[in-house]
Amino acid sequence: MRIDITPGQTSDYLGFDLVMGDNLPEPRVLLADRGYDADRIRKSMSERDILTQIPMRKTRKMRVGVDHGLYRLRNLVERCFNKLKNARRVATRYDKTAESYLGFIDIASIRLWVRHLST
Repeated sequence: MRIDITPGQTSDYLGFDLVMGDNLPEPRVLLADRGYDADRIRKSMSERDILTQIPMRKTRKMRVGVDHGLYRLRNLVERCFNKLKNARRVATRYDKTAESYLGFIDIASIRLWVRHLST
């Protein structure tokens, strides 16, 4: 898992390069929401032989389909974010620096992972 912070007004697809670094294991499928629907992202993923499942923006001229059965798996990611935000410190961002905030997100993620392993 990779986490990075962008300014609140930054569009999702501008932070995409931060998250999809070269030092991560190569994924087979990219499940993302409409915020990541950009030709640049689709092209870079197809060059890496990664299947993209991104719904189209309403303004897209060239129509692109989505496998809805596969896209439903994105719900797992959304539930993970929901569980992370149950930690009040993550949801409200009390920390003054980005480093301490990212550190607490790491701690909350580890806590979720340990809970998952123990069940």
